[in-house]
Amino acid sequence: MRKNKKREFQSSELVKSFARIYGFEDKLLAFEIKDFLEEYLDESLFNEIESVNLENKTIIIKIDSPLLKNDFKMRRSFYLKKFQDKFGEEKFTDLQIL
Repeated sequence: MRKNKKREFQSSELVKSFARIYGFEDKLLAFEIKDFLEEYLDESLFNEIESVNLENKTIIIKIDSPLLKNDFKMRRSFYLKKFQDKFGEEKFTDLQIL
């Protein structure tokens, strides 16, 4: 059974306030997206994801595996809708797979 890790910063209002003040809210949201993908994907697939970033309301996911990269590109609208449903439609407008 896989141990489910949770990042402490997610529940801390102080950290969210600090992020808002210093402008790294996008990075915290990118960590939440990566945690969501860890729960959603199989462990071997998740390990192929190099990084998740958020820039100008665009989620940028870098993937090492060509097969997984192709799957994400083919189902781009599906994944974007999943992220919008989970975190709010106003936070994302596009999904880019690199």
